[in-house]
Amino acid sequence: MDVLVGYATAHGSTRGIAERLAAKLGEAGLKAEARAVESVDDADAYSAFVLGSAVHGQTWLGPAKAFVRDNLDVLGPRPLWIFSVGIPGALRGPWKRMADKEIPVIVESLPGDLAYREHRLFSGVVARAQLPVTGRILFHLAGGRFGDYRDWDAIDAWASSLAAELARP
Repeated sequence: MDVLVGYATAHGSTRGIAERLAAKLGEAGLKAEARAVESVDDADAYSAFVLGSAVHGQTWLGPAKAFVRDNLDVLGPRPLWIFSVGIPGALRGPWKRMADKEIPVIVESLPGDLAYREHRLFSGVVARAQLPVTGRILFHLAGGRFGDYRDWDAIDAWASSLAAELARP
């Protein structure tokens, strides 16, 4: 089975997660490749999809949304999982508790009537250089901390569950 782990990234953490997912699916015996969605010429060449994007302003990046919109007919009948990469791991206090409330907002912002099996929200890397001065101040006031918050164990576990599901007839 050919699996596309397609992604849109702003600073690279989503690409890293996609590459890890593809590698783990490959270790499970599946033919999987991680590719930036804007570089995919023929979505019809894949049997299954794991699509993800960085989240800015509670929505996926433009290239990821465009890929979904342009390929709804291909994605609809095939196995599809989606993931988003944001900053919940970097938040503290009441802001951290609000992270789960972001999930429906993200999903509702996706184009069309996307039928997917599961959505996961992962934390990415939050670096000082990624934010303008005012953004850094607001992030700090909200209790945010800069760092790499990718939970590789959770990512690997999800990849294992995807591989198990794809292996079922």
